[in-house]
Amino acid sequence: MNKRVKMMGLLLLLVISISLQAQETVAEDTAGLMRSNGKIYVVVAVVVTILLGLFAYVFNLDRKISKLEKNS
Repeated sequence: MNKRVKMMGLLLLLVISISLQAQETVAEDTAGLMRSNGKIYVVVAVVVTILLGLFAYVFNLDRKISKLEKNS
């Protein structure tokens, strides 16, 4: 039983690694296409804007919670 579980785990890891390698080449092609069109900068700008907004929201929420804790 134990040997069977190990073999199934090894097979699962092998299948996962093969699928990840296949996706890597597609991602490189897509990134190369986006770089050649100049759209990668738009994507990076949108991601950075979203992250900055999330950080600002969390910072503001932390300040409000701290103020409420002090008042209680």
